[in-house]
This record gives sequence, structure tokens and C-alpha cells, in this order.
Amino acid sequence: MRLAIFCLLCCASGVLSAAQTPFAVLPGGTLAFKQVESIRERRFSNLVEQKTDFSCGAAALATILRQAYRLDVDETFVINGMLIGADHELVRNQGFSMLDMKRYIESLGMRARGYRVSAEGLARLKVPVIVLQEVRGYKHFVVLQRTGNGYAYIGDPVLGHKRYPLEEFTNGWNGIVFAVIGPEYDRTNALLSPPEPLTARNRLNGFHPVKDAELMEHGFIQSDFF
Repeated sequence: MRLAIFCLLCCASGVLSAAQTPFAVLPGGTLAFKQVESIRERRFSNLVEQKTDFSCGAAALATILRQAYRLDVDETFVINGMLIGADHELVRNQGFSMLDMKRYIESLGMRARGYRVSAEGLARLKVPVIVLQEVRGYKHFVVLQRTGNGYAYIGDPVLGHKRYPLEEFTNGWNGIVFAVIGPEYDRTNALLSPPEPLTARNRLNGFHPVKDAELMEHGFIQSDFF
């Protein structure tokens, strides 16, 4: 009977909030609810996902505008804005260019700048930027969130959060970063703290066994260890 009630509550909770999962962990079978996140949701957390073949630039730009400047825009909104004054046929065949993005940003009253940066200079970047990355022969706009510990952390509109060895990233990068400059920049925006990869190796590297002394600090006694 309790199992049937539990299943019923699970279904009800799925209707109310698919992001919460009930667990019968409290005394008497009382349910506790924990916020959960799917792998896909984590992969695209704080990123705007690309929906069309030619819109990686629009999705990358929307990501920066949403997270770094708190503007309520999505991919479609940015696409429509960039299409104004753009060559529609060229966009359909080749996608948007940095010039299209620059014109759009300036129409919002902000500035857009392209800078040539050395691989060593990437470590000095303090803001998320858009870069053109070559992936298997295809040119693809992504968000470079930050670099550190020998890695480049990328917000990819198609693949989600990715982490590449810095040398691998620079081999497929043209050396130019596209920065959006404007008022109300959020210096603590989520793009500067990308999630770590969900891999067994990454999880194990962060695992440290709890020592006896630490357990005793939390109320355990010596006899509990045997």
C-alpha cells in the first residue's frame, strides 16, 4: 500500500514540478523532496541552445547578453535583430558573421570589439567572449567562458559545456576574440563559473575519504568505526 501511495505521489510531483524528486527517507516514510537536474539540463545550464543550422552566432550572442548583461533575449530575438540589414541569402548559406553581430550589438547601444589575442593572453581575459572555432572542418561560433589549469572552458550552442586542453583549443581557433562591452555588466555572471565535466575521473579526483577525527567531530564515537 505504501509503495502504491509513493508511486502516486511521484506522478503527482512530476506534474507539479518535474525538477523535484521525492525520497522516503524521513521517519515513518515521510517524503523529502530534492531538486534534481538531468544531464542534458546541466550540459546546457546558463547557455542558449542553437536551434537552426546557421544560428550558432546568434545563440552564442544571446548567451552573453542573457548571462552577462541580464537582457531577456533568446536565439530567435537575436536572429531577427541581426537579419535587419544582413544579406539573407548569405546568412542562409554561411551563417552570421562577426560583422553582423557587431552591427546588432551597436543597435542595442552597446559596443562590440574584436581583438587578436595570443594563447598566453587568454588567461588575462576577465569577461566571456565569442570565438570562432573550427570543428572537423566546420567554422562554429562558441562562447569562451574562461581558461585555467591548462583548459579552455567553452559554452557550445550545440554541444553544451565543454572543456578542452588549451593546446587543442588553440589549434582550432583563429586567434580572435569578440567582446561585448556595455553598462550593467554582471561581474559575477554564471559564465565565469562553468560546471565541471560529469566524468568518473573528474568525480574521483575530487573524492577524499573522511578521516576518523573528522567523524568524531560530528558526534561519532570510536566504537562506531568497527
